[in-house]
Amino acid sequence: MKKLLSLLLILCAFGCKKYVVSFEQPTNMKLDKLKLEVLLDKKKVQEINLKATTAMLSYETVALSTSGEGKHLLQVKVKDTIFSYDIKYPEEKYILLTAHLKENGKIHIGILKQQYKFRLR
Repeated sequence: MKKLLSLLLILCAFGCKKYVVSFEQPTNMKLDKLKLEVLLDKKKVQEINLKATTAMLSYETVALSTSGEGKHLLQVKVKDTIFSYDIKYPEEKYILLTAHLKENGKIHIGILKQQYKFRLR
């Protein structure tokens, strides 16, 4: 996993215009096998299946190609809900998404955005 993340970061550092998106795998077993559809500028680019864990947190990292610099729309579709986020390239090139289950049973997707890579252990 670390080698894959390192490879993606190296490729992004040498001229590729990509967002590096890390999906935190949930610790809540009710979110096991939850399907997330990732859309960038309203085009489906990735489908992620979360794998709940009771051990240490783990992350699945993907690189999403951008059409250029500037403002883009990142959307995450979960069941019948779409979460939309405005992101800027290259200011917010590294993104961390986390799925949470609220007390009322609804799913929420949280986001962290920054210019520099996250330290995932």
